[in-house]
Amino acid sequence: MKNIFLLIFFILSAHFLMAQSNSSKANSSLRIEMLFPEGKSKALILSYDDGPDADRKLVKLMNDYGLKGTFHLNSNKLNTKGYLTSEEIKSLFKGHEVSVHTANHPGLSGLLKIDIVYEVVEDRKSLEKLTGNMVIGMAYPFGSYNDLVVETVNGLGIEYARTVADSYNFSIPSNFLKWDPSIHQFGKAYFKPNDAENDKKELASFYKLTDDFLKTTSLALFDVWGHSWENNGEGNRWVEMENFFKLVSKRNDINYTTQITLVDYINAYKNLKFSVDKNIVSNLSSIDVYIKIDDKTYKIPAGSQISI
Repeated sequence: MKNIFLLIFFILSAHFLMAQSNSSKANSSLRIEMLFPEGKSKALILSYDDGPDADRKLVKLMNDYGLKGTFHLNSNKLNTKGYLTSEEIKSLFKGHEVSVHTANHPGLSGLLKIDIVYEVVEDRKSLEKLTGNMVIGMAYPFGSYNDLVVETVNGLGIEYARTVADSYNFSIPSNFLKWDPSIHQFGKAYFKPNDAENDKKELASFYKLTDDFLKTTSLALFDVWGHSWENNGEGNRWVEMENFFKLVSKRNDINYTTQITLVDYINAYKNLKFSVDKNIVSNLSSIDVYIKIDDKTYKIPAGSQISI
């Protein structure tokens, strides 16, 4: 009888260990996906350049619709005709991001390294003084950059740099220092003077991409860029701008973010630590991170370790 009990015990133990082993193997093969803050599947970035006085109207529109913007400013152009004043920068962009666009707006790929350093550091230093915040992102003037520019700005504490090369998709950039946006505001509408047919086609393309973003169920980043001064041109561009804001605002599945906030979040996600069987995850950052495993959402609180 004792031998029978021992046999049953060994069989049950073997089954238990096999189940544990299979469970561990199954867990280790699980696909872990990043979600945006608050567990949302989509994120929207609005990125605008130069610091013209039309930013005042654009910021007001964004605030009215609960949107956030990243504003890349040329500090040496402030206090000149057509541009913002230094005194208003901190209050105007409260709740938004202020970012480097170089001090004087030159094409960086044509400069010596010492001049690249000057343009970025001087702009960064001035904007940090005006805002009271760290300024560690940028947009390349004219979208002009090369390997020397990327290497140089990386050594100056810049953590992302946006180009002007529209990707026409919603992917997260693999290299933050070569950040291609999704699309220019309204595509290439209004690029050609007095070309109503092209304007109509480009607007349709822009709103098609916007609609695709709103309808997708996949992880999607929609990064729209432009210049507020463009909206002062012919036509109803400010009306068009507000129509776009109405479409994308106040949606529960969209995280409204600035570029540097999203960069910090993605870095926090990349630095999560998992056990081999993926049953334990540790978040050493100061940012709550959200992930999805088998269609189930998990929140990994800042500075915590949890079991899944």
